[in-house]
Amino acid sequence: MKNRIFNILLFTLILNVCAIGQITQAKITFERKTNLFKKFKDERTREWMKEENKIKIDEFELFVTDTNCVFRPKETDVREQMDWATQKNTVYQNSKTNTKYIIKNMWGDELHLQDSLRKRTWKITDGMRKIAGYNCRKAIWQLNDTMRIYAWFSYDITPSFGPETFNGLPGTILGLATEDGGVIYFAKKVELVAAPANTFVIPKKKKIQSVKEISTQMEKQYGKEKWFKGVLFEAFEVW
Repeated sequence: MKNRIFNILLFTLILNVCAIGQITQAKITFERKTNLFKKFKDERTREWMKEENKIKIDEFELFVTDTNCVFRPKETDVREQMDWATQKNTVYQNSKTNTKYIIKNMWGDELHLQDSLRKRTWKITDGMRKIAGYNCRKAIWQLNDTMRIYAWFSYDITPSFGPETFNGLPGTILGLATEDGGVIYFAKKVELVAAPANTFVIPKKKKIQSVKEISTQMEKQYGKEKWFKGVLFEAFEVW
């Protein structure tokens, strides 16, 4: 009887320790590396794009809680030479309402998009790596016949969110990459702090569209252009 009581107490203690060790809110600083040679494959673009400038680095921050997250570009006073070459989205996700809100800049216009969270079928593998001091498990999402997305998530940080619109894993995504390595996100720092006030308050905008609405609108305008499919795919299908 004493042994049974002791085992129950020990098991309860272990559960409490595990619960204390789990992180439910954090600020995560990300670095994104984009290989512009892989993004812009036409020879005319590559002619003036120098080898030493082919990797473009952008920084973001991700605030997470159990039910909310916001992924946004990190503020900087540095003026970029090739700011147009990559997109810097701000993305709000809410698991309670099953919604995402994206602020996207396209050709000088700021688009505000609201939609339901995307459901992805992840395959969790045995692959492991350490990112920003946390052990992470590798997962794979098969986007289509030609592209896979790799994600590395930490069981220690419990919110089921990640960069851009990604979510759906049993822990926060600290690493994300396309299969060809053309775009790579990796956490550089994890801070165990609460988000500042109003972090998850979405700015008001009169015109809010769904992803389907803006895609249909763009297709009517640019559907006959050769470059359109690539732009549409990058802007709305992947991230």
